[in-house]
Formats: sequence, structure tokens, C-alpha cells
Amino acid sequence: MVTMDFSGFSAATLTLLITLICLLVVYGYRPVGFFEKLGIPGPKPVPFLGSLGEYVQGIAAMDLNNFKKYGRIWGFFEGHHPVLATVDTKMIKTIFVKECFTNFTNRRYFRFLGKMNNSLSNVHGATWRRGRSAISPLFSGSRLKEVFVLMEPHSEKLVKNLQVKDSCEEGLDIHEIWTDFCLDALVGAILSIDTDAISNPKNPTVVRMKRTFKFDFTNPILGLSVIFPFLDPLLEMGNLSVFPKADMDSFYAAFEKVKEDREKGVQKDRVDFLKMMLESQLSNSVISESNIDAHGNALKGLTHYEILCTMMIFLLGGLETTSKSLAFVAHSLATNPDVMKKLLDEIDGVLPEKTPLTYEKLAAMEYLDMVLYETLRLYPVLQRLERVCTKTININGVTVPKGTVVTVPLHALHQDPQLWPEPDIFNPERFSKENRIRMDPYAFLPFGAGPRNCIGMRFARILMKLPLVQVLRQFSFAACTETEVPLQLDIAPILSPKNPIKVKLVPRGPVTKG
Repeated sequence: MVTMDFSGFSAATLTLLITLICLLVVYGYRPVGFFEKLGIPGPKPVPFLGSLGEYVQGIAAMDLNNFKKYGRIWGFFEGHHPVLATVDTKMIKTIFVKECFTNFTNRRYFRFLGKMNNSLSNVHGATWRRGRSAISPLFSGSRLKEVFVLMEPHSEKLVKNLQVKDSCEEGLDIHEIWTDFCLDALVGAILSIDTDAISNPKNPTVVRMKRTFKFDFTNPILGLSVIFPFLDPLLEMGNLSVFPKADMDSFYAAFEKVKEDREKGVQKDRVDFLKMMLESQLSNSVISESNIDAHGNALKGLTHYEILCTMMIFLLGGLETTSKSLAFVAHSLATNPDVMKKLLDEIDGVLPEKTPLTYEKLAAMEYLDMVLYETLRLYPVLQRLERVCTKTININGVTVPKGTVVTVPLHALHQDPQLWPEPDIFNPERFSKENRIRMDPYAFLPFGAGPRNCIGMRFARILMKLPLVQVLRQFSFAACTETEVPLQLDIAPILSPKNPIKVKLVPRGPVTKG
């Protein structure tokens, strides 16, 4: 038998050691019974890890399985964090709208975004309100019309590039095509710079940008933060980030140089997002007395740092999410030829041959919107919404303790058969005008809900619709031998196909000017 000799330890040392072990055990076992005491069902958590083991099946499958097993409300743990999941639309309305500014204002603060730590999606309170009020005008109809003009040439270049390539070959990786367009269109809309990813996708700068603005969820910093959140301040002292620091610093410096040149008058006539943000720039680089009104509130506007941060978060938030959504749209159309034909008929009706594509004509395509919405219902790329409860509250008989993260699992919400009959079927008619009138407004939330919904959702829709229409004026999507049916999903936190989405582009006729 192996024995341990503690004779070399003093009584004080032994007491401290035993106390630390006891505290560690209490910490590790805290999740056990937490939700059970509240009468909330859910998977039994494992000490220290909580419910992290369930993530091996992927967020979409995990949430859908828990919904089927436990009903519309359940609880689980991300490491030490209690998370209450709900697909109850009345509860969702209470949390995201009615109690938004009293008990559920903020998301969790994530410390390891590097240069983007203080982005609009990550800040709280008055800072968020000031930033939101300054950025909201960027997405007005009149502003988006101006930005549309900057993005439209990239969609024409995309079509011409597809015509030159042997694009009709079997098994075209459609996601890569959309990614190149989105990068060009986003950087063009933000900075009026042409990255030329469409023509030169292997360019080292383009490759670095794609790598930099792709969130790496396998980073060990994330795991440590989830399992041992008390280590966050220590990790933060090391200036750690989930993004490649050298690349992020390089692009930050490049964006800063463009901003400084613009302030000196270079390309001052370009009506892009940078110009719009400069119009509301605060005089000081930080919030100080000169930026505070008589009531102690920060004035509307953005600091120098916040403008740079916002430009980078536009890229981070728009690149992967939009390109993946477009890939799902292409797959849905390729595997549903009846929907494909109806959409082509609408495009041809709104845009006869040689008719230029305009902002207004894009907005006139109702069936296109229906196709996009149905795709986002089946494949919500941002899989969860969340808010943090700041004060213990009872909602419709459910107690939500202070500090609990409340999440809305969108895949489960969008697959609820009581809200969506035959939820697995791709049916754009669900979003016809007649059906939308009868729809529960909290049953479909790809862009969030309430005051903290996605601020750029109107821009995101244009970014998806513009290249889709231009490509479909010249091609149709068709399934090929490499098209996966049914589509398998990866376990990545941003909803992704397990394998590349392969479709065939079938030419419709001679190229017409878009």
C-alpha cells in the first residue's frame, strides 16, 4: 500500500492545502443540482467541465436533441457558467424586449478579442448606447444606396470571372467563390479599397485577411476561459487573443493609415462606411469631459480607436457568416429545382436582359427574400443568441438567477414543429406576405431580437442578395455527383457544412451587363 508522508508539512500548510482542495471540490461540483433545485430539466453536468462533453455532436445537434428531450426550457453548464436555454417565444420576448434594459441588457464580455475587445458587440451600458446611436445611421436606406454603388462592380467582376473560368465543371466549391466576393465587397464598402480577391484569391494579403478574420474556436484560451473563468484576469495580463496577433496588428495599422490619409483629404469624396464614421468622430481619442453633456452622458459619436475597431468588426462579422449563408442558399436552390425556377422567373421579370441592377430593383424581389429567409431558418449560421441576467427574476414561473446566461438556440427554435410544420422541408412559401402576417414575431430570429439585434442586418441582406442575383442572371445552380444530400453539418460554433458544398453552375445564355 502506498502511503503519503505529511510530516514535513506544518499545521498551517496542511490546513491551507486541505482548504484549497475543499474549495476546488466545491467549485467543481457547484453545477451539480443547480438547475434541478430550480425545477429546470437538463443534462447532468460533469464536475469542472459541466456539459462541455455534449458539444462533440455540434451545437445544432446538441440543442435540437435537448429540445426534443427536455422541452422548451432546459439548463446546462459551459464549464462553470450556468446557461438557461429557451425556445419559448413569450419568454424570448420578455428577455430580449420587455426586460432588455433592466435585467438582460448585455451579452457575456469576452476578453480575448485583441484589438476588438471594445467592439460594439462586446461593450456594455452607456458605451454601447453611444456606439449604437453613432453606427445606426450607417445602415439607413439612403446610406445603403450609396454603399450599394461601391459593392455592385464587385458582383459584375464575379460574374465575368465565372465566365472565364471553367465554371461549369462538376463539383464547384461555391463557398470559396462567395468568400472572395464578400471580402472584396466588404473592404470596398468600408474603405473603398479593392482587395481583388475574386481575381487573385491566392494573393498573400488576401489569404492573410481570410485567416485573420476567421474566428478560431479551437484556441486553447477559449477552453481555459470557459472551464476556469477565474483565470481570465491573469490571461488578460498576457495580452492574449484568439486572433493571430501579428496579422491583426498589421491590418489594424493598415486601416489606421487609410483613416489618417482620409482625414488629410485622400479619397475624401468616397461615400463609404469610413467616411460616414468620420462624420461622427469625437474630438478626443478617448471619452473625457469634453465628450460628456450636462447630464453626464457621453455624446453621440465614436473615438479614433472605436472607428478602427468597428471597421475590423464589420469584416469579422460579415465575412464568414455571409459567405456560409450564401453557400447554404446555393445548395438549397440546387437541390430544389422548382424553387430555383421560380426565383429565376422573378429575377428575369424584374431585370429583363441588359437592365442594370439597382438598389431599388434588388429590394423589389419578394421571392428572393423568401428564399433567403427560409435558408436562414434551416441554417442559422449564428447558432445562439444570448443575454446575461443581472438580477434574479421570475419569468412566467421560471426563476432565472443573477449571473445566469440565457440563450436562444436558433436551430432548435427554427425546427419547432408547433411553429414550423414539417420543419425539415425547404419551403420558401412560409415567408410569403400572407404567412408572415400570421407568424409569431419571435419564431424566426436569424438577426437577433430587441434593441441589441444585429445592427447591420439590412446591409447583410444586400451583401447576400447582390451577388446571388448577378450570378443567377447568367447561371442556374444544379446538383451534381458531388452535391451532398442530405447536407451534413460540422461541429463548428458558426454553422458550417461538414464537407465543402459542391454544386454545378449551368450557363443560362449570353452574358448580359449587370
